[in-house]
Amino acid sequence: MSPADPAPTLPDPSGGAADDTDSDTDTPDSDEAIPSSDDAAADEEGANVTLTRKAKDGKERVIKIVRTGLTDDTGIFASCTPQDSDPAGSPTLSVFSETGPGGIQVTVDKNLIRAPLAIVTQQESGDGHIEMSAGTARFLDEPPEGQTDRLSRCAVEAKPQPAPDTVFVKQGRTDLKGKTLTYDESDGVARIDGPITFERSAEAGKPDSDKLSGTSERIEVNVDNETTTLVGQVVLKNGARTSTAARVDYDDAANVAVLRGEAGKPAESVDGKDVIRAPVLRYNLDLNTVIALRSEDTPITGEFDDGDPAPAAGSSPVPAAPPTP
Repeated sequence: MSPADPAPTLPDPSGGAADDTDSDTDTPDSDEAIPSSDDAAADEEGANVTLTRKAKDGKERVIKIVRTGLTDDTGIFASCTPQDSDPAGSPTLSVFSETGPGGIQVTVDKNLIRAPLAIVTQQESGDGHIEMSAGTARFLDEPPEGQTDRLSRCAVEAKPQPAPDTVFVKQGRTDLKGKTLTYDESDGVARIDGPITFERSAEAGKPDSDKLSGTSERIEVNVDNETTTLVGQVVLKNGARTSTAARVDYDDAANVAVLRGEAGKPAESVDGKDVIRAPVLRYNLDLNTVIALRSEDTPITGEFDDGDPAPAAGSSPVPAAPPTP
């Protein structure tokens, strides 16, 4: 699939980049945009590109990248199409930058992801590769002499500047922050590298002290399976309860997190002096309660302040973990 609005430009044999505005300021020479009745709608939304992936279930998954700004003052959009000298089937390379508060927005499954800079490679198949981080981009007056990479030939300069807490992820009531995002068509997984910090606001009508907070090393969004997983030394905190796991399948809309341990280190949830450990724990995010899910070949242990034995495992079977890419 080719990029969506704004309307595509005629290929420039010199490899020029197409801007999403009509201004000639700070832009290299390029062919004029083809007139389209959709131009006004494109200007309302901002420049955008859509990647389309055919998942293992045969259905299409859509990833949309949008520049929220509409003027040259806060950023650019450039689309570098293949040149005649490039091999057949070469991808289109697009650069989005935006310093305004809306940034560049990428929608992946249930997650809305925002950052100042995105570089998108779109294959003829419709899928591709995305890199997001803090950083800037600009048009150059001339292609740099001796440079042969696609952006240089298009007279576009992109400068990623990864930094903590500059890639923002929104899923329902949960806000997460990371350092970089990388998505690739090879496995259909968007990886947001950390350190990751996040907060989930309290349910309506409840005090702010009921909010959930936590940390992890990274986030993995599996486009095929439509799952979001916190990965690496995950910590969830809500009031007196602290829960830890190697991986957490997180679903804000369902109010559920499934905590998964690793070999020799089960998932654990501590509430005051009460402790429960199991390979898999199910956490109700709104109720702030945890149960151990039943498994025939793994133990469940715990310590409880009232002297009672550990409660029985939940009757629900252990849900299958999303495949590890």
